[in-house]
Amino acid sequence: MELVFVRHGEPRWAVDGVSQIDPHLTERGNRQALLTAERLAAEKRPVREILVSPALRSQETAKPLAALTGVEPVTVPDLVEIRMPDWTGMLEATVQRIFAEGRDRSPEEWWNGIEGGESFRDFHERVTSAMLRILDERGIRPDPAHRHLWRFSGEPGRVVIVAHGGTNAVVLGFLLGADPTPWEWERFILYHASIARLRAIHLAGGHVFSLRTFNDREHLPKDIRTR
Repeated sequence: MELVFVRHGEPRWAVDGVSQIDPHLTERGNRQALLTAERLAAEKRPVREILVSPALRSQETAKPLAALTGVEPVTVPDLVEIRMPDWTGMLEATVQRIFAEGRDRSPEEWWNGIEGGESFRDFHERVTSAMLRILDERGIRPDPAHRHLWRFSGEPGRVVIVAHGGTNAVVLGFLLGADPTPWEWERFILYHASIARLRAIHLAGGHVFSLRTFNDREHLPKDIRTR
């Protein structure tokens, strides 16, 4: 089994200076999405499934991959990014100031999240529970006796997950057995339209997830690489 994690392309976070809650991709973001799709579709191992966050930026990133592979994307609501407060109509400059000032929060405040938004505790539980369900539905379950081993009763093939920097970082840390922090997207930094791959390999009487690539952007020209 191979899990391919794709972060969405560059989103249009602001329109006329006003923050967008569920933004579309920029023109550059759409180009990033197409190039990512062309790379994955051209690789020897076929894409068997595409799972995608419900956010517009993820849906639009998955669209060209679906067109090139003929695989219909399946939306998984719990793969959406950590939920922010309702900033409808707020100036983008104000939102950026809130994020900048929030970097100096204490670890406990980081765990609690930004006031009015989802706590990181709830986000981590939501995303990892969704991943456990995804794997369970494909015959993959944690080994009850060994934290880092997994039991397989099937071979799902290659599954592409199109989601977010935070979501993908949480899942990568979880499947690799790393203790969580409330700033996973800063520990595992994934740029727009980047690719990270985990491959399940037989080991120690079970399977382990092996990190093969991380934040791979070789398919993107340097002038359209964004964070």
